[in-house]
Amino acid sequence: MRLFGFKGRKPGWMCINLMPDRVDVSHVLVAGKARPEIALCDSYRKEGDAAATLGRLRRELQLDRYRCTTLLKTGDYQIVPVETPSVPAAEAKSAVRWRIKDMIDYPVETAAVDALFIPGADGTIRQSAQMLAIAARNEAIAATVKPFNDADIPLEVIDIPELAQRNLAQRLEPEGRGLALLAFDERGGLLTFTFEGELYLHRRIDLSLKSFEAIDPDQRKEIYDRLVLELQRSLDHIYRQFRHITMAKIMVTPVPGAEDMREHLAANLDVPVALIHLSEIMDFPHIPELHEDARQAQCLQMIGAALREESAAAPV
Repeated sequence: MRLFGFKGRKPGWMCINLMPDRVDVSHVLVAGKARPEIALCDSYRKEGDAAATLGRLRRELQLDRYRCTTLLKTGDYQIVPVETPSVPAAEAKSAVRWRIKDMIDYPVETAAVDALFIPGADGTIRQSAQMLAIAARNEAIAATVKPFNDADIPLEVIDIPELAQRNLAQRLEPEGRGLALLAFDERGGLLTFTFEGELYLHRRIDLSLKSFEAIDPDQRKEIYDRLVLELQRSLDHIYRQFRHITMAKIMVTPVPGAEDMREHLAANLDVPVALIHLSEIMDFPHIPELHEDARQAQCLQMIGAALREESAAAPV
């Protein structure tokens, strides 16, 4: 979303996520690295309220010396596809605010609004017929920011999971072809479609990591068939709306029974399916637990949020 005007002193971005019982933290270095390096990825139990825990971590990790970001929770924002306003590109994001006033269930005057262009067939915004408007209630933004302010940790960016996932997908995309990324964590599933580093489509899926645990074969097949249906519908939409995009593959976060799921999806879809392994695109020499499937899935979006270019100091 919007910036808060703080210039960090240490390289890389620090993503700090508040969870019900803990605070998750990830620091990723990009500049000067042959491959991005995850320098920190850890979870800290809450002691006291969120602000008290953040204050402790600010002192222990010197969080006030980093460029910090956090992710909005799923229910705190909406992404609304809209037609690109007939105004100069530089004014389009402002004009989008009034395009969505009848698409959200609260006054647009009380919303923080940002937007992304969906590139046209030539890969530029010149032929962009659609944009993705991102809207959040001002009170939701204020509630997100408050514990950080109380802990004296300046937030430079407030991001959303879809764009964090896009940051990872652009590292996985084969040149000139699109990528579908299906990720599950403890909060649910998220399917994104990207091409040349841009987000084209997203879908929320009501399945979490726990959905794949301790289930019998019949339940597992039902889940897999449900995913096949969701993926096929989404692929059909991409093929209809963005004919210039050829999908290279679908990548899935490792979940319990991941190889069985991969085989089932691959057998029922006409796009190759592969499992995501962060070690293929990033280095994390001091964080061996990220080689564990469950931990990798749990941290994937947080790592993606910290996987911002050093110059990424403008609204996403």
